[in-house]
Amino acid sequence: MSQVDMQLLVSEAKFNRFHAKVLLWCMLIIIIDGYDISVAGAALPSIMEQMNVSASTAGFMASSALFGMMIGAIFFGGLADKIGRRLTIAICVFLFSVFTAAAGLTKDPVTFSIVRFIAGLGIGGVMPNVVAQMTEYSPKKVRNVMTSLMFSGYAIGGILAAILGKQFIIEYGWQVVFYAAGLPVLLLPFILKSMPESIGYLAKKNQQVELGRLAQQIEPKIGLMSGVVLVNGSNNSAAKPTVGLLFADGRAFSTLMFWVAFFTCLFMVYALSTWLTKLMAMSGYSLGSALTFVIALNVGAILGAVGGGWLADRFHIKWVLVIMYAVGSVFLYLMTLPMSVTMLYFIIAVVGACSTGAQIVAYSYCGQFYPSVIRSTGIGMASGVGRLGAIGAPLLIGLIVSLNLPIQQNFFVIALAGLIGAVALSLINHKRSAMT
Repeated sequence: MSQVDMQLLVSEAKFNRFHAKVLLWCMLIIIIDGYDISVAGAALPSIMEQMNVSASTAGFMASSALFGMMIGAIFFGGLADKIGRRLTIAICVFLFSVFTAAAGLTKDPVTFSIVRFIAGLGIGGVMPNVVAQMTEYSPKKVRNVMTSLMFSGYAIGGILAAILGKQFIIEYGWQVVFYAAGLPVLLLPFILKSMPESIGYLAKKNQQVELGRLAQQIEPKIGLMSGVVLVNGSNNSAAKPTVGLLFADGRAFSTLMFWVAFFTCLFMVYALSTWLTKLMAMSGYSLGSALTFVIALNVGAILGAVGGGWLADRFHIKWVLVIMYAVGSVFLYLMTLPMSVTMLYFIIAVVGACSTGAQIVAYSYCGQFYPSVIRSTGIGMASGVGRLGAIGAPLLIGLIVSLNLPIQQNFFVIALAGLIGAVALSLINHKRSAMT
């Protein structure tokens, strides 16, 4: 009885309509996810004014969703390896769509924080699963580009939040941008019907008919004879997807370094996505101008994600990331220097490329580092631990803002995180990667 290795089939396949469908679905989900993350930052000045809250309280309100994202990333990352990735993604989309919209109905900081926490469970849970999905179904030659292109949707979502905020918050109130987040719940039936299931999950359940259907879509020219068994070659069927496997086979130190890198980069990303509008307003810019800086940040993130993914497919992904983290740190510090508005837009775009853009490439690297059986678990744990940095960022920067310290100190703290992340990435033992 002959066997066909599905992982090898995917790696050697040429990009076709099936890969485009997976890419578009995952990218659409990340666009929605990015909008739901960024909407609070776009609306923060208006929320602070209407609810009459201090900067430190506003930091706590913003962090409530991030705390939910930490738990969601860990829980749903591991759950997907047990119940299937498609159903897990659908559950997450339901959570973050419904409860982000519900936040627009709240009238006080406590209720807002509770609802945003529940939304955060879905926001955080969907990330490791779409990364694992994209990594699993991408041909090897374009894997980093596809994963990074998909995750650039996060920045597109951020741009949508800033544009809608700029157009509607002043005229209609901050609630309207939250209500808009409820529309994606209509996509759930289509996700359940069109999104392919994880190869590893299907192989574990020995669903040969579904695997055969996928094989024909991945490689239309393949001829499957009767008696051929489709297997997930990189999946150790005897191993259950547990956190302990992240530390097996010499991966322990590298796993910890991934956690540090995710912590520091997510600290940078969420410090900027939550407080950039407010910091630029404090620097003398109007709300409209401050939101335009957010758009520049996210345009840079898209360019950084796609460009970083392209470089990672041609050079060593680890060192591409190290350089991106370090450059982001340097340019964050440059934001504190006197310069023209045009130059400031450029600097902020580079910061977006080397913070959010770099984090997107880091998700791709993490997804490729771990074998298929623990891929969602590995990304979920790194993302979950990284959320501690995301949670701490709005709180710490909010505290600094409330102390009325020089704005330069805010940016210096954020820049320091990037340097620490660059060091952590440089220490990852790439020889233990599943790619080698």
